[in-house]
Amino acid sequence: MAIRKKSSKNPPVLSHEFVLQNHADIVSCVAMVFLLGLMFEITAKVSIIFVTLQYNVTLPATEEQATESAFLYYYGIKDLATVFFYMLVAIIIHAIIQEYVLDKINRRMHFSKTKHSKFNESGQLSAFYLFSCIWGTFILISENYISDPTILWRAYPHNLMTFQMKFFYISQLAYWFHAFPELYFQKTKKEDIPRQLVYIGLYLFHIAGAYLLNLNHLGLVLLVLHYFVEFLFHISRLFYFSDEKYQKGFSLWAVLFVLGRLLTLILSVLTVGFGLARAENQKLDFSTGNFNVLAVRIAVLASICITQAFMMWKFINFQLRRWREHSAFQAPAVKKKPPVTKGRSSRKGTDRSPPDSFVHGNLQARIL
Repeated sequence: MAIRKKSSKNPPVLSHEFVLQNHADIVSCVAMVFLLGLMFEITAKVSIIFVTLQYNVTLPATEEQATESAFLYYYGIKDLATVFFYMLVAIIIHAIIQEYVLDKINRRMHFSKTKHSKFNESGQLSAFYLFSCIWGTFILISENYISDPTILWRAYPHNLMTFQMKFFYISQLAYWFHAFPELYFQKTKKEDIPRQLVYIGLYLFHIAGAYLLNLNHLGLVLLVLHYFVEFLFHISRLFYFSDEKYQKGFSLWAVLFVLGRLLTLILSVLTVGFGLARAENQKLDFSTGNFNVLAVRIAVLASICITQAFMMWKFINFQLRRWREHSAFQAPAVKKKPPVTKGRSSRKGTDRSPPDSFVHGNLQARIL
């Protein structure tokens, strides 16, 4: 699919500007090579590794479930090829949303450079979080996770996955891997790159950990919970950019952010600390994918707790800074009252509301 940004100048072929302006076209051509490879018998065996899910097994129908055979999947080294192909797809979809949705809104709103980049970031992430929440919730409902929470730890290891479950994890890994080249394509500022790398790295670490350790049931629940809270923040930031008076969404997000951290810790401790700790099979076995040993359980809980504590620490510091600066501005305004002279109207005394740039300044440190 051809996606081009209009430009009055034609940069030299394969130059820096050429790649930035036409990266979606270039990636589309690479993706088409794999799709065209499916049409020929010689290349089909290689192309199918990139396009379709690998490592499927067929379980025959039992007496209890006599409807039809079940097709399940497990993970392997060939999944890296599948992740690479769908990473290309993610880059193409990113460019489509950018040009046909976000760029058109940016032209109408006339944002500054800072707001322009942050608006694009929130626009992309809100679309991804919304799609992932809906998809993940559909999997949770279809596999009865909500009606029976013991599925999170029962019958571990969960080395066999349904098509929807495996494709969900492949798509998640592909999306967050695609964020690395997007730092170059979107001309991310140097001072923002370290923050973005930490942000992307944490996602990949936890998603890949849940996938490789066969904790995909717990990982799915925690991802849906986290994505919903993040979606609320980014959609609130989009409304904030259109009207800076809109802050109700951030208040709701602050409450759900804390609740989300508590629920994440509760579900993690309940699943790993109690459910898996009481399982009968607690032997490390790579052939069956059983990682239910004390060292792995401690490592999993430690990584989750450290990440949640880090997020809460950043959140609390942000809120304290915001309240401190807001109170520091209002205190002198209450003490100092300008004298009122007879027959003269004081314009300075008519408007005592603090300027928006100061009140919202620290909020914009998180928002902008």
